[in-house]
Amino acid sequence: MAHNRMNTDGMLQRTVKKPVRCTGVGLHTGATVTLTISPAEPNTGFVFLRTDLSGQAAVIQARWDTVVDTRLCTVIGNAHGTTVGTIEHLMAALAGCGVDNAIIALDNIEVPIMDGSAEPFVEAIERVGTVAQNAARRAIRILKPVTVVDGAKSATFTPDDVTTFRFDIDFDNAVIAQQSHAIELDGESFKDEISRARTFGFLHEVEGLRKMGLARGGSLDNAIVISGDRVLNEDGLRFDDEFVRHKILDAVGDLYLAGGPFIGHFHGVRSGHALNNQLLRALFADRSAWCYDTPTTMLPSGWCTVEHRAVA
Repeated sequence: MAHNRMNTDGMLQRTVKKPVRCTGVGLHTGATVTLTISPAEPNTGFVFLRTDLSGQAAVIQARWDTVVDTRLCTVIGNAHGTTVGTIEHLMAALAGCGVDNAIIALDNIEVPIMDGSAEPFVEAIERVGTVAQNAARRAIRILKPVTVVDGAKSATFTPDDVTTFRFDIDFDNAVIAQQSHAIELDGESFKDEISRARTFGFLHEVEGLRKMGLARGGSLDNAIVISGDRVLNEDGLRFDDEFVRHKILDAVGDLYLAGGPFIGHFHGVRSGHALNNQLLRALFADRSAWCYDTPTTMLPSGWCTVEHRAVA
């Protein structure tokens, strides 16, 4: 991949060419969910529309500042108390496919888990394709280091000329143990190296969650399940380090709630949805730490095309 080179089409915002539908089960509710990704006007961003509700109560803008829960997944909400959960894999697919604007309609409280990765959403978007729009893309350039810490967990942004991710995990489990993965992210690398990595969990945790009325839709069809020192899925792993790759997938989705792609380096150490969101909040709270940048300018690292201001 050539650094800092984009064709003119890549400098423009994109949306899907026509609506595309996905149907699956909700990971936590176990309910069947139908979701439709539809085209949206430039500068719309991502709007979730709960079709089981009406009026403004049904509408939720997907942004870092509408995240209301990060305990088991990323959940967004609005002032009416309406929520949509488990959005991170879909958001990662939209990021990987370079989609900037879409209306996402669904008839339940969470995005379907599909196979536990972002690949089914990538395939759905590729089925209909995307189209360039008459508006420039707006990236968030990282200007200085920003870090959030929670004990042994941390998430950090540092300046870079391209978009790179690194993640380190360390589990007291022989199947996962210590894993690290780093990647320079573009559409091709996301699709080939990250999008297929599935969510994972431990059998004893799944049983505990179900007793609390959660993980009702979880199965070996949509998650890697570990029991002791073995993977229960018959087909095994898609990558030797699928676990850490999935953590990168989650981070790609969570950080796309910034309102655009970021130019810089992300490093997560044992972090998850909570720290990913806290990192965005810390970034946007410091106006000297970032700026908007439009790829058309091809400015050197650290230069901005737009004045500092918080994401609206």
